[in-house]
Parts: sequence; C-alpha cells; structure tokens
Amino acid sequence: MNEHQAAALLGVAVKTLRNWRCRGDGPKFVKLGGGRMVRYRESDLTAFIERDVRASTGDRGL
Repeated sequence: MNEHQAAALLGVAVKTLRNWRCRGDGPKFVKLGGGRMVRYRESDLTAFIERDVRASTGDRGL
C-alpha cells in the first residue's frame, strides 16, 4: 500500500510516517521504481503494530 494508506491504517500523519522512515524506527518499507516509490506490505505494518503490544503501562516490551 502507499504511504497515505499506511498512515491511515496506523492512525498517524503521512509526515510522521516519513519521519519514522528517515530515522529508521518505523515499519519496514519497499522502494520501487528506482527508489522513487515507497510502498508498505500489510504484513510489515502488522508486525510493526505487534512489536508495540503491551500488557500494562509498566510493560516495556522486549
């Protein structure tokens, strides 16, 4: 999916998704067309969400 669809799925602004991509702390992405098009796989977005699942507010994750 494109970055607008991915941002909508995650509930964030496209700019946030772009910032995450530049910093390397967002979901995995694919660059197509010689690096001109950015796309996200649904499985990578799901994995990104699952990575931050917590059982309580004190849970720091893995």
